[in-house]
Amino acid sequence: NLRPVPHFICPSCGDRSVSQDRTAGFQSRARGCKKCGYGFLFELLDDYYPAPNAAFFITDQQGRLIGAGRGARELTGLGDLDVIGRPATEVLGLQFENGTDHISTALEWGVRVLAKPVVVNAEGDRPEPAVADIFPAYDDDGGLLLVLTPGSKSGQSQMTPTP
Repeated sequence: NLRPVPHFICPSCGDRSVSQDRTAGFQSRARGCKKCGYGFLFELLDDYYPAPNAAFFITDQQGRLIGAGRGARELTGLGDLDVIGRPATEVLGLQFENGTDHISTALEWGVRVLAKPVVVNAEGDRPEPAVADIFPAYDDDGGLLLVLTPGSKSGQSQMTPTP
């Protein structure tokens, strides 16, 4: 009986890891990053390879930003203190094609939304094309991992299915 091994990604440093355990030892506390020490990891259904210049953002169940990880300052000029507690679509100025709100869709349905073209216009900065990959948290706390890859309309990230 082959069970798929869970894949994890750190929103702070982008490190990917694989583990049978979803928690830290015998505790119910979420797994932390072994590379940078960040407090929790996002579990992915498949392994995910973000582009080197991808920016990571973390939201709560209502789509408010609770953290800005690797690449966030480079893409938007904003850090944790600038974004915490504010709606992601508002502070990042996200404009998806056809006005679709993919963040709300991912939160409501608990599904991944991948390779969606978006314009990022953070805090009135100049608009930049990007591609959004959105992952729901597979825990009781909810929330999302939002990965924005700048400068591409076709997407630079890729999903690699696991056997």
